[in-house]
Amino acid sequence: MVFVLAFAAVATAAKTWTADNGNGTFTNPLFYDEFSDPDLIRVGDDFYLTGTTMHAMPGLPILHSRDLVNWNLLGYAFERLDLGPEFRLEDGREIYGQGIWAPSFRYHDGTFHLFTNVNRHTTQHFTAKNPAGPWTRVAMKQSLHDLSVLFDDDGKVYVVWGYQEIQFAQLNDDLTDLVPGTRRTLFAKSAGMGEGSHFYKIDGRYFITSAWFNDHMRLACARADRPEGPYEVNQAISIDEDFGLAEGNRLKKNAGPPFDITPGNPASRGRMSLHQGGLVATPAGEWWGFSMMDANSVGRLTSLSPVTWQDGWPYFGLPGNLGRTPRTWVKPDTGHASPPSAPYQRDDDFSGPKLANVWQWNHVPDDTKWSLAERPGFLRLHALPAPDFWHARDTLTQRAIGPRSSPTTLLDASGLLRGDVAGLALLNLPYAWIGVRHEGDNFVLEQFDQSTGATARAPLAGPRVWLRAQCDFLTEQATFAYSDDGEKFRPLGGTFTMIFQLKTFQGVRYSLFAFSADGTPGGYADFDRFTVDEPNPSGLMRPIPFGRAITLTAHERGVGLGVKEGALAVVPAAEAASFTVNDVGLGRVTLRSADGRLLSVDRNRVALVHGEPGQATTFQWIENVYGDLILLSLSTDRYLRLDAATGTIAADQPGPAPSRDDGSCLVWTEVAR
Repeated sequence: MVFVLAFAAVATAAKTWTADNGNGTFTNPLFYDEFSDPDLIRVGDDFYLTGTTMHAMPGLPILHSRDLVNWNLLGYAFERLDLGPEFRLEDGREIYGQGIWAPSFRYHDGTFHLFTNVNRHTTQHFTAKNPAGPWTRVAMKQSLHDLSVLFDDDGKVYVVWGYQEIQFAQLNDDLTDLVPGTRRTLFAKSAGMGEGSHFYKIDGRYFITSAWFNDHMRLACARADRPEGPYEVNQAISIDEDFGLAEGNRLKKNAGPPFDITPGNPASRGRMSLHQGGLVATPAGEWWGFSMMDANSVGRLTSLSPVTWQDGWPYFGLPGNLGRTPRTWVKPDTGHASPPSAPYQRDDDFSGPKLANVWQWNHVPDDTKWSLAERPGFLRLHALPAPDFWHARDTLTQRAIGPRSSPTTLLDASGLLRGDVAGLALLNLPYAWIGVRHEGDNFVLEQFDQSTGATARAPLAGPRVWLRAQCDFLTEQATFAYSDDGEKFRPLGGTFTMIFQLKTFQGVRYSLFAFSADGTPGGYADFDRFTVDEPNPSGLMRPIPFGRAITLTAHERGVGLGVKEGALAVVPAAEAASFTVNDVGLGRVTLRSADGRLLSVDRNRVALVHGEPGQATTFQWIENVYGDLILLSLSTDRYLRLDAATGTIAADQPGPAPSRDDGSCLVWTEVAR
């Protein structure tokens, strides 16, 4: 992985991933940075979204949208949640991967509600009249894992929670406890209902969705005529949809170095698919699903799915391809048109009175030991005692963004005292960082890789230095570099392998840190600015080549779409025929051969026909996460596939394989005129 990035001026907003394609369509994920365990509600014409934040502070983000695609951050439900020394990284204790989990977002009778469990504590209940806050917190008397709350029409309030054996009960009037005698088990372990429940009443019936893994990750659904059941279960209203992303590196052993890392497996399928999520309806009556998927070291991502109701079940996907979500599809009909936008400001020159809205602290910070005012225009972090980066207090973090991104910061280390370390890190397990150590009377540049225990060092002429990480979340490789002038960067250290793991239960987080390694309070580090550059702010997608002639070949299969004796055929890649791409709106195309015929689908079979464009000749132009073209037939709701072994050309593929060898992952090349 090599990509060169210039240090951007923070006064100009850097381009960043937005799901809105600007042509009436959107492309998943909604955000290319971690947003896990989502819960989404509609209040009138407005939509609100929150999710898991675990040990990060502030927590429980509140996002708002009018179109379900473009979101803005209203704020957080709390700034600090301090329930003991482990929340503050004190006494060697921590809450990595714990804290706030899987919130249930609800609105009832003029009040917004957030219910969320906290490990080793009871469930916390937040309320507000305005979703932007202020929010009030009350501790409930029970600990309800992955709960979901339902305010029923008759005034009763119900809750479901648990793992596999999902529990049900009625809540008391002040919503602090269960009503005695109402608790019951809804499902046995064998029922296929997992965790992360979402509880709804739709047209008089009760529905529960849950995440479930059984060889394949999936979203299950149960329904009943009464809230307490009995329920019948559909074990897969969404299954196997990973948008063609291959399973990446995984951590087998937490202790290290060395760490036991399992390499990525492109042949694996169904382990990272869309799962935990639920349902929402637009004012126009459209139904949409939201859910998350594991996306390797960048973290877990939230996606939006059209819902097809069939036989009374809300399937994610289209009628001809139930359970599978198109990565690119037409935006929801909400009655509102919003311009493409992203909810976060990633860059920060630290000149304002507050931090940019994307920042979160690693655990509860000591607010007396950091400042934006002590040196105006700088973030000052005082170096508190810590044995290593993992235990460093007041580490400021933000989620990494895919598919590739590069954080850069300008550090003035002149305030560090002997034994202090400060710099830029990739917070993960294992982690890596590049920074400055005050050693003796000198400043030394250092890069540390926890996965190997390796340290690379370089002399530093002065304490002012630019630090950079370059991260590719498709290859899961990162490198580090530094610069004396902000123009020419020199690499330091080897390639760092990024992974997804269950200790922090998060993806990589870009971090600014300072700590004193000698056990006593140290000096301070001043960070002048921070930027995140994205070389692929639209992912690996390329503009659709409307009006141009292209050839189509299967990814690394050596074959292409050709014409032999007047008929479509699978041919050697060098003999692929040219097709002109015609725009029919909403990111959809027809493909016309050199003799004027259109590519057309009839009951999965693909042929060339004369005539006018219609549904049979129309394809949704979609690209998988690796930039391969996948053509979704509007006739079958499935993807075009070239079978090299049999010579078959069909529109029957439910979705692209992560191995990219199924014949549906295509490469388009413009034909020179």
